[in-house]
Amino acid sequence: MYRVGIDLGGTNIVAGVVDDSFQVIATAKRKTNSPRPAEKIADDMAVVTLEAVAAAGLKIEEIDEFGIGTPGSIDPVNGVIVYANNLQFHQVEMVKMMKERIGREFFIENDANAAAYGEYIAGAGKGAENFVAVTLGTGVGGGVILGGKIYSGTNHAGGELGHTVIAMNGERCTCGRHGCWEAYASATALISQTKQAMCRYPGSAMWAMCEGDISKVSGITAFDAMRAGDPIGRMVVDHYCEYVSVGISNIINIFQPDIVCIGGGISKEGDTLIQPVAAYVTGENYARDIPRQTVIRAAALGNDAGIIGAAFLGDVYR
Repeated sequence: MYRVGIDLGGTNIVAGVVDDSFQVIATAKRKTNSPRPAEKIADDMAVVTLEAVAAAGLKIEEIDEFGIGTPGSIDPVNGVIVYANNLQFHQVEMVKMMKERIGREFFIENDANAAAYGEYIAGAGKGAENFVAVTLGTGVGGGVILGGKIYSGTNHAGGELGHTVIAMNGERCTCGRHGCWEAYASATALISQTKQAMCRYPGSAMWAMCEGDISKVSGITAFDAMRAGDPIGRMVVDHYCEYVSVGISNIINIFQPDIVCIGGGISKEGDTLIQPVAAYVTGENYARDIPRQTVIRAAALGNDAGIIGAAFLGDVYR
């Protein structure tokens, strides 16, 4: 049995063919080139779908199910992208569009939820009943799996973990609120924190690491500086890990899941990130005296999580 998962992003459209062992056996990719009409993007989604199937040495008739993970607020029941700001989509009937182009039924879900489901069935969440995936990227994404089902609330817009507030009247978030977890724990926030520290401490080794060009700061600059013995790099990393930990503690206190996994580019730091976060959370967990505790680990599937999760959405909504 073969499935196709489409990961529709603000930058790229990626389609992958996935087998019953959750292996992505072939992919195809095109630029999203957003903003542009949804019909044009659907055209390219259909093209990459057919290209991925051909690359797998299969015919479209041999694909059993199709799924889409997309940014924004999604109505999976009616197959509609209700609102996606970075794609400038409003009430887009994407499932209908794809059925017209491919001639098959599609399932659709928010991209963070799809990625969380992928990790749940094939990655860091395997074996869990209740599972939360957090992605530290341009923003902070989240997906919640409760009792084996994607939790998205009454209006399908739940699980926006990055937009819980951790600092009253704090940093302004792109959503318009102040003090959101995203404004402190995203990779974007870490880059900003690193630059601020470099400006305050011109003797930091981070300047030499960036060849004196602050525009070259990335999400790993402070981590690299810390490993090189720079105290300013360590200070930035320590503060950042604390910001991440506050949000993770909130998630655990709300859901008490079996596993929380942390994905996104920063998660590649592995234990350098996970260990201090886990240590902090131990003291902040309301249920700290209960023997069974939430496991915190790095995500396992990388960019394949969204493709795998989208490909298996039929198991959720069929």
